[in-house]
Parts: sequence; C-alpha cells; structure tokens
Amino acid sequence: MDIAEVAKRSGLRASTLRYYEEKGLIQSVGQPGERRRFAPGVMDQLALIALGQSAGFSLYDIRSMFLPSGEPNIDRQLLSAKADELDTMVKRLKAMSNGLRHAAACPAESHAQCPSFQRLLKAAADGALERQQRRSAQPVVGLRRPRA
Repeated sequence: MDIAEVAKRSGLRASTLRYYEEKGLIQSVGQPGERRRFAPGVMDQLALIALGQSAGFSLYDIRSMFLPSGEPNIDRQLLSAKADELDTMVKRLKAMSNGLRHAAACPAESHAQCPSFQRLLKAAADGALERQQRRSAQPVVGLRRPRA
C-alpha cells in the first residue's frame, strides 16, 4: 500500500506516518527515493500504536513493543506496570472527584475553613509536584515521552 492509502485507511496524516517511520515505529518497504509503500501488516502496527497511546504509553515505550521486523513483542511486565500506574491514577482521580463534590456541597462558610477542601488542595499540590518530578526524570533519547 502506498502512503496515501495507509493514511486514508488509518485516518492518520502522511506526515504522522513519516514521523512514525523516522522514529522506527513502522517501516516502508519501497526503494529510497520512491513513494513510500508499506506492507499490509502496517495497519496492525498502527492499531497497536494507537492502543498504546490511548493507554498512556509514550512512543518510546511503544517502539520497544515491536521487533525490528515489525512483529509485536510486548513486554508483559511493562503492561503490568502501566496497569498499576493507571490504577493509581484512577484512585487519585476518584479522590479528587469526591473532594470536588464535597466542596460543591460543603456547608462551611468558606472553603478555606473546610478540612476536606484543604485535603483536596494538598492532594492537588502533591500530584502536581509528582508530575513535575516525573517530567524532569524522563530520558531525552530519540523519542520524547509525553507530558502527563
């Protein structure tokens, strides 16, 4: 399939496909200088890339899920670690949701006087600090990890 057909079928821009190729996520099969052509299996690779991105994996992590041939080689430990990370995020978001619901219905005259709202503020500040620390600890090799 040529790049235009892959773009049409996948819903991705040709520039995105070229970027994925540049970063080693997909491979064209044509000769250099010719219009890019891809094997039919590229659609499965693009689906795996989309799935990985929707789960919060960086392109750097997703690239490690492919063998040089383009076949999937998914590290189960990486999946388990991401699931743990998502579980933690869900718990934090649920606590934030509960805190916001409380703040919306809080009988205190001022939110500054409400202990529950103060805990919500502390949790938000702690989460922001944690995200900033993760961002500063991310590698800057080849592919950048997405910001949280």
